[in-house]
Amino acid sequence: MAIDWKSKAQDYKNDYLNDLKKLVSIDSSRDLDNATDEFPLGPGPAHALQQFLEFGDRDGFTTKNIDNVVGYIEYGSGDETMAILSHADEMPGGAGWDTNPFELKIDGDNAIGRGVSDDKGPGLAAYYGLKMLKDQGIEPQVKIRLIIGTDEECDWTGMKRYFEVEPTPSFGFSPDAEFPLINGEKGNVTIETHFDSNQSDGDNTLINFKAGLRENMVPRDAEAEVTAANVSNMADQFEQYLDKVPVTGSYEIEGDNIKLTIVGKAAHGMEPKNGINAGTYLADFLVDYSFDTSGANIINFIDEKLHDDSRAHKLGLNFTDDVMGELTMNVGLMNFSHKDGGMVNTNFRYPKGITTDTILAKMQDAADRFNGTTKQISQMDPHFVDENDPIVKKLMGIYREQTDLDDAQPEVVGGGTYARMMKRGVAFGALFPGAEDTMHQANEYSPVNDLILAMSIYGQSIYELSK
Repeated sequence: MAIDWKSKAQDYKNDYLNDLKKLVSIDSSRDLDNATDEFPLGPGPAHALQQFLEFGDRDGFTTKNIDNVVGYIEYGSGDETMAILSHADEMPGGAGWDTNPFELKIDGDNAIGRGVSDDKGPGLAAYYGLKMLKDQGIEPQVKIRLIIGTDEECDWTGMKRYFEVEPTPSFGFSPDAEFPLINGEKGNVTIETHFDSNQSDGDNTLINFKAGLRENMVPRDAEAEVTAANVSNMADQFEQYLDKVPVTGSYEIEGDNIKLTIVGKAAHGMEPKNGINAGTYLADFLVDYSFDTSGANIINFIDEKLHDDSRAHKLGLNFTDDVMGELTMNVGLMNFSHKDGGMVNTNFRYPKGITTDTILAKMQDAADRFNGTTKQISQMDPHFVDENDPIVKKLMGIYREQTDLDDAQPEVVGGGTYARMMKRGVAFGALFPGAEDTMHQANEYSPVNDLILAMSIYGQSIYELSK
């Protein structure tokens, strides 16, 4: 059957954007403060999942909601199951937006809103790829399930639940990364370093320090409150510091207290070089001051071992594999109070050839110098699908055909997608080469034409893989 996939995708453009508008309007970041038995991850993620499944019900697919944490839209039958693994949750809106992050705005060719790039836009494009098959009466020879998780940005609670209660898919892809295709994902380990409170006095006292929203996001904003021996002098030196570094900031003085604020640049934690970490820059400023013991410990640890070092040279963890590339480190969360102590969350994306035991040991060695203790929070091994596997070869062929990029090759990245939950799982789109990556950032956007082209690629891919 000869199908003009690009033309078909254009026919669905308006319907697709109307549905994307509904998804973007839901703040679906994890909200454990409002979690209930009905909504284990908070109401937002569940409502976004329900909206996805409503699309499936509307269009005549089989759907299933599992505990309001994961669900699927199913089409076809067969002994094998092909999975398309997407997610309806997103990062918090955060500061720095020029528009309402939960109101889809079309500005020229760009669709702007939280989730349009990661992963509501791509996931919906894959859904419409599946819908194109059904609307044309194409009967797949395998069972196809578009599986929608609701906690991809944190602990993968929903997708883990799916794999506990449903059969493991035979093969598939995740539309949650970039084109042309990702057949290798680095390992992923998160480590927290904790510092006890010590009420000793110093020339200055760190009352509190806070930066970051998620472990896999470079912190855009950081703030600290300090009781200073000379607040005016600290304010003057802060202004001088800001003149020399790639961040902006401000301060407020009240008596002997000064509140310092720094604004950097948010970015996806898989490549910290794309962002500017406001938290580590704030520690870098404060490190020159004499603080109480507990404040000094966490500030010195951040500055001496973590600041401006995404390849972890200061920790002795810099490592590169010829196939999977460099180890990277993101300092995603930093929290401290004089009363309760503090915590620093570091997320490492590591290639084969280095182990989590080595990473944890080096982190503990560094923490020992500052009376800190480390704890591993989560871990995923590196994932790799051979480039000669039929799923890699077929998807790469479709991508080359639709883009005329005959020299495109599969890649290995630091990002972690649901694809790694399947032995024969790859990440496939939807960010095109050369497009700006605004995932996890303020003013997240995706070109509408790119999303429609992704829909076309997904439609052909689902068709070819399910024959």
